[in-house]
Amino acid sequence: MIKGRDDHSPYVAQRNGRAAGTKDLTPLAFAGFAHFTAMQVRGDRIRGLDLHMERLRVASLKLFGQTVPEERVRSYLRTALKTGASDLSMTATVYSPAGEFTVAGPEVKPEVLVRTAAASNGPTGPLSLATVEYERVLPAVKHVGEVAKTHYLREAVAQGFDDAAFLDRRGRLSEGTIWNLAFWDGSAVVWPRADMLGGTTMAILRRQLRRLGVPQYDREITVNDLPSLSGAVVMNSWTPGVAVHRIGPVAIPAAPAFLDVLHRAFSAEPFTAP
Repeated sequence: MIKGRDDHSPYVAQRNGRAAGTKDLTPLAFAGFAHFTAMQVRGDRIRGLDLHMERLRVASLKLFGQTVPEERVRSYLRTALKTGASDLSMTATVYSPAGEFTVAGPEVKPEVLVRTAAASNGPTGPLSLATVEYERVLPAVKHVGEVAKTHYLREAVAQGFDDAAFLDRRGRLSEGTIWNLAFWDGSAVVWPRADMLGGTTMAILRRQLRRLGVPQYDREITVNDLPSLSGAVVMNSWTPGVAVHRIGPVAIPAAPAFLDVLHRAFSAEPFTAP
């Protein structure tokens, strides 16, 4: 049973702003044509909420050719927050009720599933990342049903690593299984240039680093380039930076100043209520 706010439970599942039952969730359990955004809520507020809304809008246009109005999505988030804990993890998934393996016209309107769970701040690190040649389909969309992410994570752990980082067909580092990558050249933040999902935490950091006057730039990075860099991190909605001490065969030096810069920039981003 999903508990109410009086029980301080983080667990909520709602479809279009109403409690989701078995009838609502069973079709979704067997579907893989949808996209989502993952947020960390603290005190009923979210960092980078505008970025999450823009992600859902752009992805909905790409997958469905239409969007759910932003104010409606925000109302669903507010409804979920009223029945969950004030600190939690929240996922908003947009899907077509027509399901997958079908052709749906504009008369089929996308719907929204909001799910919450316990708040998380991610692992402490430092992490080691195996390298895997893999390119996501529609890399700019945060879509569901990506079996490769879990598969390569488990393969990496079986090989003695903590997780995996992806290389594209040109040998460029792009992203991790559920992470964006960032590097440090000793004075500037270096973002890998490749086809990837642009994370909301990455976008928060980019704009706050600009405001703080911290240098940053994009470049193509291969495994052979790693020895010339001074630090590496992974990031997602959990955290603006977890240290990485090895990528494939290459040891990465500790860079506490790099981590400090990222966490300081992230902390400068204001929280916003839906």
